[in-house]
Amino acid sequence: MLGACSRVLRRAQPRLLPASESQRPLRLQMPTRARATFQSLEDCLVLDDGGTPVRLNYLWLRDHCRSPSSYNPQTNQRNLDTGSVDLNVRPDHTTVEDGHLVLTWPGGHVTKYSLSWLAENSYEGKKQSTVQPRILWNSDIYKNATPPSAKWDTFMSSDDEVKKFLHNYLLYGIAFVDDVPATVEATEAVAKRVSLIRETTYGRMWCFTSDFSRGDTAYSQLALDRHTDTSYLQEPCGIQVFHCLKHEGTGGRTLLVDGFYAAEKVRQQSPENFELLARVPIGHEYIETSDDHRNHMTGIGPVLNVYPWNKEMYLIRYNNYDRSVINTIPHDCVQRWYVAHRELTTELRRPENELWVKLTPGKVIFIDNWRVLHGRESFTGLRQLCGCYLTRDDVLSSARGFGLQA
Repeated sequence: MLGACSRVLRRAQPRLLPASESQRPLRLQMPTRARATFQSLEDCLVLDDGGTPVRLNYLWLRDHCRSPSSYNPQTNQRNLDTGSVDLNVRPDHTTVEDGHLVLTWPGGHVTKYSLSWLAENSYEGKKQSTVQPRILWNSDIYKNATPPSAKWDTFMSSDDEVKKFLHNYLLYGIAFVDDVPATVEATEAVAKRVSLIRETTYGRMWCFTSDFSRGDTAYSQLALDRHTDTSYLQEPCGIQVFHCLKHEGTGGRTLLVDGFYAAEKVRQQSPENFELLARVPIGHEYIETSDDHRNHMTGIGPVLNVYPWNKEMYLIRYNNYDRSVINTIPHDCVQRWYVAHRELTTELRRPENELWVKLTPGKVIFIDNWRVLHGRESFTGLRQLCGCYLTRDDVLSSARGFGLQA
């Protein structure tokens, strides 16, 4: 069905970047020269400005025209009816003038592109660039970096503080706000500062103790192994927010593991195992049958998700509690999938990859649920947590509004 066991995504082996390098987005640079050269082929135009030559489909060039008749700069929406453009369209005249590619189409319409825009937006440019710069970490890397926590008063009043917070969140997949009043209302306010709250079966804002009020191990005093939340949703929740409002007892530390760091280790050591985990779809399931709650949700997707053009990871779906029956892959893949999954699990469970944090009243943590796994040690006594899920799209939109790459 899948060919998952036989096909391998071809990719140069990645390397774990130190902080100074990983913060710099990778771009395809077209050095400034006296004049770029181009070659008109049957199906595309090949543009060379001294960097990596880019191949530009003629229909693509017409479709992406930014002239007023083709594109509305106020709404950033296309005016051109792509369905009406000749599929075999070719420019009548092509030239490079003052750092711009100028094309004249049949009928006299003129399209003008800056060479830098073409370099950044070409496939070749996209393939060499990073969608979201990240610093992959284990415990020592994170502790040595000492990312600062935001402060409640400043965070709620200063956009600069929110920008710094989002910058750290994007780089590390976790970020903290300190000195938050230990109430559900204050936790909601600090969450809404960066995103919309995503309502789920657990509600909008939730507050829980170890009372087994829901059909989930989280509502107990038991230790929880590292996992991502809502793996049983077709689109797992993007951000997890936690605030410990009260704890009268012992234990209960929060465990954090950078899933991308562990997965990158697998990619370096066993690329075939990484590719299997990135290709084979696995089901997850949440079944709850009680007097007050009846839910049955299923989600399916690979453990690791990568962008197909540059193989950059963007989502890990790892939850051994909620993983359902493996019946989506043929027999000859099953054993190999377990071997690959075991290697990833081994990396995720290495003690040096574990960051332990004691959440106390006033400290709110934001966790990228598409990247960082969380868990907890067992505890005694009354422990009350509140929190919510945030919509990932809106967090990233907020970051882009501050000029951050996300």
